[in-house]
Formats: sequence, structure tokens, C-alpha cells
Amino acid sequence: MTTMSMLREWPFVVAIIIAVLACVGGRTEVQSGGRDWQDERARMVNEQLKARDIRNERVLDAMLNVPRHLFIPESGRDGAYGDFPVPIGHGQTISQPYIVAFMTQALDVGPGHRVLEIGTGSGYQAAVLSLLAKEVFSIEIIEPLAGRARATLLDLGYRNVQVRTGNGYVGWPEYAPYDRIIVTAAPEEVPPALVEQLKIGGLMAIPVGVGDQELRILRRVPTGVETITTLPVRFVPMTGKRS
Repeated sequence: MTTMSMLREWPFVVAIIIAVLACVGGRTEVQSGGRDWQDERARMVNEQLKARDIRNERVLDAMLNVPRHLFIPESGRDGAYGDFPVPIGHGQTISQPYIVAFMTQALDVGPGHRVLEIGTGSGYQAAVLSLLAKEVFSIEIIEPLAGRARATLLDLGYRNVQVRTGNGYVGWPEYAPYDRIIVTAAPEEVPPALVEQLKIGGLMAIPVGVGDQELRILRRVPTGVETITTLPVRFVPMTGKRS
């Protein structure tokens, strides 16, 4: 190939390299209508999280890197990075970014932690947790949501998350005890089985109540649980059989 031929081909080579780099790790950003999802995600982190009380750098970095819009059905992606919950079908929603960040920060998830999530939903919260923990075990009672979340997580390369369809009230005893437990639907009271599956000293984030709800951050102690903090919230009710 002559020097002039190489110069003519160079722009095409550069374009191919850029395309390959954009797809590394299976985390391709889908651009529709010229939208810059990465920019929207950065504004979400800066305006909704950093501007409030989210200070944990690992949480902020996870929220910056997980493509939230890909966990939302295409019909709802226009609001993917808005400061509000978004419907994901079957009467369920993906929580607003601030609530995801608040619960995650409150749990202080470490790299060696095993985390149980009750209420997989879209799989977004599990993806955020997967960047912070060693393993994430997530239960979803609505089978179509569990299947879709599992496929999305695998497609995007989150390999340390297991998703199964099941009753959140009974937890996932096969892999207990857990360092952290997060519940994304509201039971009337804290399920005893989840307390039993939490390590002594472990933390749980769980919304509790019917109508008026409060998000409780709990620590398991030898005598039961102690409440660290609370926050008024509104979550979908937790369904399934109470143990």
C-alpha cells in the first residue's frame, strides 16, 4: 500500500477503532435521536445526587457507569434519568435515582460483601450493587420481570448477579447469611426470615408500611434489629406469602 493510499484509508481505520472501543465489555451506549445518554447520566449524578447528600464516591461512580436507560422499556426511556420513578410494566416501577443512591449509600456495601436484593424489578439496582459487592442475589416474584432483568444483566456483562423468581418474604436461604439486604417493595412489617438471613452486624434497607411508609436502615444485633435512620418514601407493596 502506498503512502497516499494509507492516508486515504486512515479515517476509516480510526472510525473502526472508535466503534470497537465503544463496545468493549458489552456496555454499548445506545444512541437514539442523537441523545447523549452519558451526558444525561452525568447530569443526573451532579444535579440529583451530589447536590443532595450522596457523598460515597463508589456509589457515585457506579451510578455514573450503569446505563439506567437500558433497564427501562423503550417507551419510557425519555424519562430514564429524570428525578422520578419510571414504569417498567406489570404495575412496577424503577425507583428514582436518588432513592437508589440513598439506599445503596446507607448500606455501605464493600467489595467482599454478599448482598441479597428483594424485588429485582428492572435489574438496575442489582447492576449498581454488582459494581460494589462481590456477589448479588436478587429475587423477583413477577416471572416476566425476572426473566427480562436476568437477560439485561447478562447482556450488559454483570456476571456476579444471580436472579431467580420467588417469594421475597422467605428470602434466599441457600446463600445466607448475607452482609447486606436491600428490599425494594414495602411489606407491612419487616419479614422475620430476612432478619434471620442477615449476618450479625449486617445492614438492611427496607421500606415498611401501608399508605404512609418509611424507609428503615436496620442493623442486626444479637437481640434482633436496631434502627439507624428512617426516611419517608413511597414504594409499591411487597407481594407474596408471608412466612
